[in-house]
Amino acid sequence: MKISSFGRTASLGLLLTLGLSACEKQLDLAPTTQVDAATALDTADKLESAIVGAYAKLDNGALYGTNFSLLPELLAPEDYVLWQGTFTSYRDVFRRLMQSNNAEATRTWQVAYQTINFTNIILEALPVVTDADLKAQYEGEARFIRGALFFELVRLYGLPFQAGASNPGVPLTLTANKTAEQASQQLARATVGEVYAQAIADLRAAETLLPEENASGSGRVNKFTAKAMLARLYLQQSNYAQARTLANDVIENSAAFLTPSVTGPFRTRNSSESLFEIQQNDQYNAGAANDGLATFFAPSDFARGDVAVLAPFLAKYEPTDARFTLLFIEDQGGRAGRIRSTKWNNFGQNIPVIRLAEMYLIRAEANRELGTSIGATPLEDVNTIRERAQATPLTAVTVADILKERQLELAFEGARIHDLRRRQLSAGTLPWNSPRLVFPIPLHDTNLNKALVQNPGYN
Repeated sequence: MKISSFGRTASLGLLLTLGLSACEKQLDLAPTTQVDAATALDTADKLESAIVGAYAKLDNGALYGTNFSLLPELLAPEDYVLWQGTFTSYRDVFRRLMQSNNAEATRTWQVAYQTINFTNIILEALPVVTDADLKAQYEGEARFIRGALFFELVRLYGLPFQAGASNPGVPLTLTANKTAEQASQQLARATVGEVYAQAIADLRAAETLLPEENASGSGRVNKFTAKAMLARLYLQQSNYAQARTLANDVIENSAAFLTPSVTGPFRTRNSSESLFEIQQNDQYNAGAANDGLATFFAPSDFARGDVAVLAPFLAKYEPTDARFTLLFIEDQGGRAGRIRSTKWNNFGQNIPVIRLAEMYLIRAEANRELGTSIGATPLEDVNTIRERAQATPLTAVTVADILKERQLELAFEGARIHDLRRRQLSAGTLPWNSPRLVFPIPLHDTNLNKALVQNPGYN
């Protein structure tokens, strides 16, 4: 499926859920009051269009289009990036001074739950599909999207898994809201452990149901996408055995291979390294003015230039490391002199969500923790990444070395704060389990749903 197919068919998918036409409308709707506008996904063709619409929603700026990458980076330590923008919602995230009405915390929560409800509607409509293979694929795609969103939500709105599985997570909405009565149910937060268990169940189902290659086209998930997301999830839980097994499976058995250049995953649509990426183009993207990764990360002579990269982080790279020489640039615009990342330098570029380089680093860390060499030694995996970047190969590798390599390789892709929290490392002056590193449950939702317990430190 070509990228333009998303633009042509996403409209039906977006019509299936109320309140998706504008950012301000999204902020006016909470998951507890959302009423689905569709009751008739009554043909396989309509369900196919709905699936495409679900993918399109992942490109929303509240989700993978911006916030799932940007928000974790803004929460990272003080020597990493500087927020220079005028949006107070992002500024307060960066300063760790959010309030319960923070616009980013609100829209990410609400759009995620709108999308989860959308997948629930799709799952309930599956009986209209008579082709067994297509039915399995559609179910796998819907469950992948739902599982990934539960995982992203619990990482942002709950304490780390390592702080205790019994801590409050997020609500688990597993049935479709199609009426006002259904949407008004008072649903409490499940525990962190329960949310992880549901995300695993969804992603495991997707792993079983999805084909190894998705014939529906680029941008559609397959079996190895589900395995890769599971590897990421298990690493977040410190379940190294499962993370190692899945990452190794993806490396050994998927068709993915590293691009020759470090710029390849970001300059080539659906590159050989891509395991899943959000499809964008110049007409259909997360935004070119007030949303979108390029809007905030690219230099100010082209975009807003709101995120500056700080010298202490840049100093972690060797001067000849291609990730340093090719993926950073000095701003020449109104904020001249600041360094910007060029991973995100085009409004219409695709957004890699999972790529093969991460699987090498997951396998390296898991093998190192377990004292094993499944697939390769930790040193070999780290050097595979470093050699692609023309960095000096290491002669020995520690866990700290692997975590540093993750910093260098996955910078500005939304991994940093999650790595610190799962490894129980401080985020600058804040401890790994600080309530200030947890997003507030939106005030609008706690006002409507008295079963929702607010996170500590928020009114």
